[in-house]
Amino acid sequence: MTAPPSRSWTLRCDGGARGNPGPAASGFVLLDPEGRTVESRADYLGTATNNVAEYRALIAGLESAARHGASPLTVCMDSELVVRQMTGEYRVKHEGLKPLHAAVPRADNAHADRLVNEMLDRILGSESPR
Repeated sequence: MTAPPSRSWTLRCDGGARGNPGPAASGFVLLDPEGRTVESRADYLGTATNNVAEYRALIAGLESAARHGASPLTVCMDSELVVRQMTGEYRVKHEGLKPLHAAVPRADNAHADRLVNEMLDRILGSESPR
């Protein structure tokens, strides 16, 4: 039995570096509400940290989602640091991450921000600091 299609678009993004810093890449997959891949891309970033690669993946994916009018949008990432910085739970302390964090408009990200918090609450339950 298959699950019914979601009414939300899904953005899956990831970034990584071999060495930290080291050769790095970012990638994303944008899925329509029926689960079909609308756009996917990977980019080589040169030498970067894991966290920079994660942010670059998020930014590229959000740009793609905006081009395709993907709304509502569920964003899926495995970077706890980026997720918690985007939700405001963690401050952005590293100078190299501040411009990347600023590149994601917070006011325009309210819906994605709410979705991320709902997901974290569901996964982490009451153990999740707010």
